[in-house]
Parts: sequence; C-alpha cells; structure tokens
Amino acid sequence: MPATRFPDSTGVLTASGLTSNGYRLAEDPGRLGRLEPVPEADRADARKLRRRLAHSGCLYLPGLLDPDLVLDFRRHYFAALASAGLIVPGTDPVSGTAADKPSIDQSALRRILFQEVVPGPEYEALCRTPALVQLFAKLFETDRLHLHRRKIIRHVGPGESGIGTATQAHYDLVYLREGTDHVLSAWIPLGDVPLARGPLIYLEGSHGKVRAQEAAGTLKRPAASMTADLPALADDHDARWLVTGFRAGDVMIHTAHVIHASLDNRHPDGGFRLSTDIRYQPADLPVDPRWQRHWHDRDGL
Repeated sequence: MPATRFPDSTGVLTASGLTSNGYRLAEDPGRLGRLEPVPEADRADARKLRRRLAHSGCLYLPGLLDPDLVLDFRRHYFAALASAGLIVPGTDPVSGTAADKPSIDQSALRRILFQEVVPGPEYEALCRTPALVQLFAKLFETDRLHLHRRKIIRHVGPGESGIGTATQAHYDLVYLREGTDHVLSAWIPLGDVPLARGPLIYLEGSHGKVRAQEAAGTLKRPAASMTADLPALADDHDARWLVTGFRAGDVMIHTAHVIHASLDNRHPDGGFRLSTDIRYQPADLPVDPRWQRHWHDRDGL
C-alpha cells in the first residue's frame, strides 16, 4: 500500500515529511491519516456533535469563527509585541514575520505579553465570541458555562526544532486534576496554519485507551508531556496521527483525555505560528482553582 502523502503548498513537506521536535512521523497509512471535518449538515445537531465527540475525542470545525475577527486579534498581538522586537520592523503585524532571536528584548516581551495582552479585553472578547459560546452550550447541554481564566497563547518561530520546541504528546486532564473531568478545550489557530507551520495533531482513538488505562492504573508513561517521540507513541498505541492544515476561523474542540501534540514550524516564509487554547466547562461542576488566574509561563502548571 502506498504511503499517505500530505502535500503542502510550500513544497517543504513533500521532500522531508512531517516532523515534531525533530522526530519524523511515519508516513504509512497505519500511522498517519487525515483529520476529517465535521460535516456541515451535522453542525446544527447537538446530539450528532456530542456523539461524534464521544467517538473521536475531537471535533474539527473549519470556518466556525469569522476569519476577520481572528486576523484582527493576530494583528493586535504582533503589533503589541513589535516594540519588544518580536517581528521584523516595518512588516505588517498580521504577517507575524519573525525577527532574529538576538534582537528580541525578552524582558519587554514578557511584560507586554503577561501584563497587557493576556489579561487584555481583546483576548477576552475573542475567547467569548458568540460562535464559541453557542457551540459549548450545545456540547454541554447548558447555557451556564465557565471559561477558565488561564488561557494560553503560543507563538512558535520558524526553523526551531529539537526537544522542547513543538508541543509534546499529552492529554489535558493531567493539568486539571482539581476540578471536573467534564472539561473541553478549544484550540484556535490565530491565522492560517498549514502543515508546514506546525499545527496541532491528534492520536486517533487515544482518549478511549487513556481512560481505560487510567481506570486500571496501568498508564505506563508519566502523566505530563508523555513523550516528544511521536512515532514511537503511535507504535505503542498502534494508531495514526491525524493531521490537517488550518485556516483562520477554524477551531478544534477536544476532550480532556485525547492525546495531542504539534508539528514543527518549518514554513519558509518566516512567519510565526500563533494559536490559543482555552477551556470551558459547565459552571455548576467543580472548577480547578489553579486555572482561575491569568496564564503565565512560570505559573507552575
């Protein structure tokens, strides 16, 4: 059987494949597959959405958000951090063209990011946009929702590789042990994220296996950041990594047990991958108190 191919418009991936933290993903059909979108006809049917989420552990929803809304926040983000030297001077902030690392004022970047952008009204408005709120209300069957205050934004520069650059394999419940497990995450690409720019990817069927292993007390790997070696993890689970490229306005929803990770940003245009992950739950269920403060990369979580 021929290997699965995922051509990218840049041509980067056809020659060297998909990598995460420098590990190249296996391309055979038993280890790599396409992340399939929720059919348009099923989006208005809350029962079908919940059934699909329970079966797959995630929902791929292209075009859920207004692309202009997403790109406006992307422009706001990079414009705010331009004074710290994050992007090339004189370039359009929405392009997120990465400056050389030595030119970045890390102290200014951290101050602006954690004191201005993360707690800012623009970010809060994006995370509470009606399309998102309505979707979570369908999935949880309640209008009484709680958005966790700890909301994470990540910018990942091009050409970075090796352990610790891309998101390692993990599942979210590991970080949310002091509240309910009835929590759903939204991963939102803030701009186009083709395969070469390093999107999030999902290990097919992993939520069922993780639940079973947790219940039996047989989970072999450490709870957090299971591994950077995604090919080995796929072999361990005898499962496929599901991948796709994303456009501004697309949204991923996933459960607290599904294993996910990200690819390396190897896009030749020099742009940052920008994304956010946020979490909603029913307001009436126990809330992890550690997640009720604004995100900081030194908050210990």
